[in-house]
Amino acid sequence: MLSKIAAELESASETTVLLHGNADPDALASAFAVSRTFEGVRVVAPGGLDRVSKVLARQLGMEVLADIEKQRDELILVLDTSGPEQIPMEIDYSNAIVIDHHALNKAWEIARVYYCDDSKASCAEIVYELLKAADQEPDKETALALMTGILTDTGNFKYARPGSMIAFAELMELHGIGMDEAVGLVSLDVELSEKISQLRGAQRLKYWKVGERVVAISQGSAFEASVCKSLLHLGADIAFVGSQRGDSFRISGRATSEMVRAGVHLGKLLNGIGTETSNGGGGHPGAAGISGVGDVEAMLNISAENAMKLLKKLESPGDL
Repeated sequence: MLSKIAAELESASETTVLLHGNADPDALASAFAVSRTFEGVRVVAPGGLDRVSKVLARQLGMEVLADIEKQRDELILVLDTSGPEQIPMEIDYSNAIVIDHHALNKAWEIARVYYCDDSKASCAEIVYELLKAADQEPDKETALALMTGILTDTGNFKYARPGSMIAFAELMELHGIGMDEAVGLVSLDVELSEKISQLRGAQRLKYWKVGERVVAISQGSAFEASVCKSLLHLGADIAFVGSQRGDSFRISGRATSEMVRAGVHLGKLLNGIGTETSNGGGGHPGAAGISGVGDVEAMLNISAENAMKLLKKLESPGDL
């Protein structure tokens, strides 16, 4: 399949690469690698880039467009996007190719080609295989970008799989790249506003005990993922942090490595909630999100309730 996708990208005169809202470094790095390898590629992130991706884009000298003025007949390539709801604009996906590594999503049946390999911890690993299928060796900057994607999506290898380590090592060896170079691209000091968001998140948290486990929720106005991580450091095993923007909401979810090993998959959990509530959810076992239209407090409570039900089932496997 990847060989066929590579052949289409090579023959296309124009390709638009689409990224999910608040695109992370894995999505950006994957798009950068495609744009450096194939001709006529432009990268569009309708929902913008997250803070780390903005810095990465500047360091790579990468142009990322915010909108498609008018959709033409070019090939559409969607990267690292668990569902069409995560792209905040109307798109005709009938000629689209989707490459993803999250849980399989039937919503992508609207695309012409849907390639999903959820055995990969990052989309960058799939794009690296795509380059191999095209018989293209990434230059140093592309290799460094792909390493960054792997590094960030595995939580600095906390959630890495054997394939992640092999791909990362191969990319290092290609151009003699040091670990410090990859880490340096995404090492940012915590800003004061982010620290305050973490503190406010702690002030506003609610939690429930399920046996020896703790599920926590909180609300804020920004840095949802960062606040989630801080709640895990405080002692939560699973945390959800959300924000309200008008009629829309956004929630990030995080789980500890121990919870992931026990069988928790937040991506599948939030994808299920998204389907039930006509919103878009998905992600990784230990890091996921859901967004759409609705009341964030209600959605946080639904997320917590579903997480607690899952924990109870995992404690009583006979009931599964």
